[in-house]
Amino acid sequence: MRALPLLSLLIGSCMTVPALAANSSPEASEWLNKLAQAEQKQSYQGSFVYERNGSFSSHDIWHRVEGGKVSERLLQLDGAAQEIVRVDGKVECVSGALASSVSAPPDTASRVLDPLKLMSWYDLSVAGKSRVAGRDAVIVTLTPRDQHRYAFELHLDRKTGLPLRSLMLNDKGQLLERFQMTRLDTDELPTDADMRPGAGCKPVRQVTAAGNDSVAGWRSDWLPPGFELVNSSMRSDPKRNSSVSSLMYDDGLARFSVFLEPVNDDGGTDVRTQLGPTSAVSRRLNTPKGKVMVTVVGEIPLGTAERVALSMRPQDAQARQ
Repeated sequence: MRALPLLSLLIGSCMTVPALAANSSPEASEWLNKLAQAEQKQSYQGSFVYERNGSFSSHDIWHRVEGGKVSERLLQLDGAAQEIVRVDGKVECVSGALASSVSAPPDTASRVLDPLKLMSWYDLSVAGKSRVAGRDAVIVTLTPRDQHRYAFELHLDRKTGLPLRSLMLNDKGQLLERFQMTRLDTDELPTDADMRPGAGCKPVRQVTAAGNDSVAGWRSDWLPPGFELVNSSMRSDPKRNSSVSSLMYDDGLARFSVFLEPVNDDGGTDVRTQLGPTSAVSRRLNTPKGKVMVTVVGEIPLGTAERVALSMRPQDAQARQ
């Protein structure tokens, strides 16, 4: 259900937008501000479709802002029902195939969309106008300045600033992912019944944040420019009698995670694969702390993910290692 993290970026975060630098498009700044305000103030309900690798799924969404609190419920309409409910950006419950594998990472309740930061890595501009779901829209583009991230094309509702369509494109201009509203209703607001999760929506275990130095002491010798560590955590795996460390990196728009787990001599298999915009690379590394399987997963190009995986080192290892 790849649309869920996509919506987490576009419409499920408490975004604040400072003024853009003088050499950026003033109109793009205005529309990003309108998007931020819509998220914080505008209740609505609707339906959208999600496309990746030629596969489509359809979903309903209810988004309610009440008393300063932002609540969302998303329901997949194709196949087995999959549902997610979030309050102020934090996942409260999930259902379907997601229920057994999702845990809420720490410190992810809000996302600050900062054009001043994004301008270092993306060119922001207004590219024209369109019509989506029967509504007039303005097109805002974010074009990367290097090979380590993807391009975005946002179609924002001219009346409210809400996202009506989002396209993610690779460096060849090929479509990696599409999110598109097919119905948007800002007049009939979500009711208590609309926001109530189904019986199969299971509470999500909240992961406690850990200090950077306490997460098994891992660091990266190389990161794509602009990406910073935003949170880290560590969990026990009783089945394997080991601990898995995770680190999440963010450039203000894109994110990827790194997972590190000790393995024995014959454990783990190297993997290099991409599904739509999501790259997944696993590499066995010999480190001063023993053999470790490093896995990088996120919306970055495959070569970038592999370079990050190979750059992971124990925090206490010297640069010579």
